[in-house]
Amino acid sequence: MTDENSETIDLGDGPTGSIDTIGGEPTVSTDAIGDGPTVSTDRVVEIATDLIGFDTRNPPGGVRAIVDYVDDLLATAGFETERVITDPAKPNLLAVLPGRSDRTLLYNGHVDTVPFDADAWTHEPLGERAGDRIYGRGATDMKGPLAAMLAAGEAIAAAGDDPPVTLAFAVVGDEETGGDAGVDTLVGSDAFDRLAPDACVIGETTCSRGRHSVTVSDRGSIWLTLRAEGTAAHGSRPSLGDNAIDRLWEAVSLLRSRLTAREFDLDAALRPIIEESVEYYEPTLGAAAARDLFAHPTVNLGTIEGGEAVNTVPDAATARLDVRLTAGVETADVLADVRDCLDEFPAVSIADVSWSVGSYEPVDGPLVGAVSTAAAAVSGERIYRRSATGGGDAKTFRHAGVPTVEFAFGTDTVHAVDEYTTLEALARNAEVYAGLPATWAERVET
Repeated sequence: MTDENSETIDLGDGPTGSIDTIGGEPTVSTDAIGDGPTVSTDRVVEIATDLIGFDTRNPPGGVRAIVDYVDDLLATAGFETERVITDPAKPNLLAVLPGRSDRTLLYNGHVDTVPFDADAWTHEPLGERAGDRIYGRGATDMKGPLAAMLAAGEAIAAAGDDPPVTLAFAVVGDEETGGDAGVDTLVGSDAFDRLAPDACVIGETTCSRGRHSVTVSDRGSIWLTLRAEGTAAHGSRPSLGDNAIDRLWEAVSLLRSRLTAREFDLDAALRPIIEESVEYYEPTLGAAAARDLFAHPTVNLGTIEGGEAVNTVPDAATARLDVRLTAGVETADVLADVRDCLDEFPAVSIADVSWSVGSYEPVDGPLVGAVSTAAAAVSGERIYRRSATGGGDAKTFRHAGVPTVEFAFGTDTVHAVDEYTTLEALARNAEVYAGLPATWAERVET
């Protein structure tokens, strides 16, 4: 549904056009940061509209057409491109523009999106402009920020002189369903080893409710599946059985109590990140809850299943728990605590477990300093250097030895119905990304 001030873009399987200015609006250009080139906002809008026009819902995750589009754009701009593929439906693209230094700054973005129900939307999910907003699935996560990166890359390549550092793009086709065919494939490839980036910026939206931030850390995780065994009996004679759900609930309750009371002993380098993270989340969560996110493990009981009927004593039950840990915490130590606790419940066992280790970038490092300084210069507002509450592709890059942060201006509509970004967010992102190679190069050299 549109109104008189909006324009619907029907792009089918690929882009057939771009959004022109509406109502006589002038073309807006960003002002460059430092030695970065100026990027036309109209060009960012055009690329964003094209990207949103591709239906890249994951699942199923077919992204070949949009990767072809990005490949053509970057190759035309002068980048050398290469595909890295394990799933033919979800190819990844590496693109490189040599610079005056052998240091390499990598821009990363994903082109897949979460699914959408078009009937629930009041705007076109594959691209509609209404005033200064651009609606569509992926507008803020993360086709809008990726469009700003691509437009910045074009402008840098067109500036004439080689950039101060080698500039690279890693555009991946699988992020929303775990990333096995995306960043995991990319980082494990020979092509990535040859690239050997020195720093990476991921264009995930990191701003919320008017507060801006650079995500410099993520949390570790332990996903547990617990199984309890019992003895079946009729519900009218429960004393003749052993209720597996009761056994499981007792074990889960004690485990949650012990883990959430466990205090972290964090490295000094994490303290400024934690303090800024608490400040960032406090308006949303409250001071106590924001601090608890990082001072102790958090434990969520996601599912509990068992029993066949109300009149039977269940002989088996399972529960799935999501435990999150601040970066710097040894995941193995916490998992050992879990096993010690469950030793008290011989009828309860760990049926499955998977885990990840949190990661972080020091706030005084050149990458964090360059991105936060550039973002503050564009916005004129404070940029928090914070931890994410979860974890994503940044963790994979950091564990591969690549300093990585996430940053993009955007809206609070990630994965929501009527997801949108704004012209201001697109322009600001392009300005930051265009100026970042020079800003980062200066900090690395000093």
